Amino acid sequence: MGKEQLQEVADLITANTLFCTQEVLTSDEAARYMGISKSYLYKLTMKGEIPHYKPMGKMCYFNRAELEQWLQSNRVSTSTEISDRANRYCMKGGRL
Repeated sequence: MGKEQLQEVADLITANTLFCTQEVLTSDEAARYMGISKSYLYKLTMKGEIPHYKPMGKMCYFNRAELEQWLQSNRVSTSTEISDRANRYCMKGGRL
């Protein structure tokens, strides 16, 4: 591997490390981080469904921790959890 190739690899590692550790993300970075299209991200911001910031009134910024919290906010129960909940409900005679 040549010196140029090693430098390219080092640059990629540096860029990925910064991307994975920075707290504030641009729209492009947030969409890529969440694995969604930029247009879908804009749709979420326009509907007020996702936390975001507009410090200059135009560009949107996103807090990585808030995005992670939002992504994990609608957990779907497993079949086992639902079955266990149903069994507990039936054992209590239909009372919660």
